[in-house]
Amino acid sequence: MHLKEVTHKVIEIAKEAGAFIREQRKTFSPDKIEFKGLNDLVSYVDKTAEQIIVSALQLVLPEAGFITEEKTINRIGDKYNWIIDPLDGTTNFIHGLPVFSVSIALQEGDDLVVGVVYEINQDECFYAWKDSPAYLNGHEIRVTSTPTVDKCLLATGFPYYDFQKQTAYIELFAELMRSCHGLRRLGSAAVDLAYTACGRFDAFYEYNLNAWDVAAGIVIVRQAGGEVVNFKGGNEVLNTRELLATNGKITGETLRVIQKYFN
Repeated sequence: MHLKEVTHKVIEIAKEAGAFIREQRKTFSPDKIEFKGLNDLVSYVDKTAEQIIVSALQLVLPEAGFITEEKTINRIGDKYNWIIDPLDGTTNFIHGLPVFSVSIALQEGDDLVVGVVYEINQDECFYAWKDSPAYLNGHEIRVTSTPTVDKCLLATGFPYYDFQKQTAYIELFAELMRSCHGLRRLGSAAVDLAYTACGRFDAFYEYNLNAWDVAAGIVIVRQAGGEVVNFKGGNEVLNTRELLATNGKITGETLRVIQKYFN
């Protein structure tokens, strides 16, 4: 399998789904919202976009299975699996806030080998494959080289359910807020990771994440020269539901702060 060719096919599919989402945003009505859980919103747009992506990817790699947010298909592959978030940032989409994306990754065994994040509003496609550079709209991107947190801009996300760690999270937020140039919360983990890969953020951290939120972004950050670990500093992040992505220079410093509150 030629990963570069596969990646460029995935880019086309992500943009096709993105075009559908962009068009639906023009006429979207809040009465189309469904609730999967507390503050966990979904609409026909998410589901239809996922169906568009799944149908196209089945032609790219027929033997692959799927791990998807909206569960429009139930099939796990023996070797290959696509990990898909058809609309990362659904709440932003519903409220008309222009930060939402399509996220598609390919997993071979336990290894993530392709990642594509298409930020729809800015028409920015971030992508990488195993052993490649990372790219934004065809131009190579790299993480920053900022050496210390006090010179960094950080990103995070807020939990929308499972609030057991809320107090620790707020205390961590407060300490980091005092220690860096600023903290941002965009509402799309896939975009946060892509922005870390291209140097707009120096690091991104969040807990209670799903594989489809972050799989594609992990590939892009790592191929852009960054580092992605869990809150204990290990490389397993898809199943731990916690993630720190950095430029590789500030991982240890940031982890020491995180570990005061999450251990």
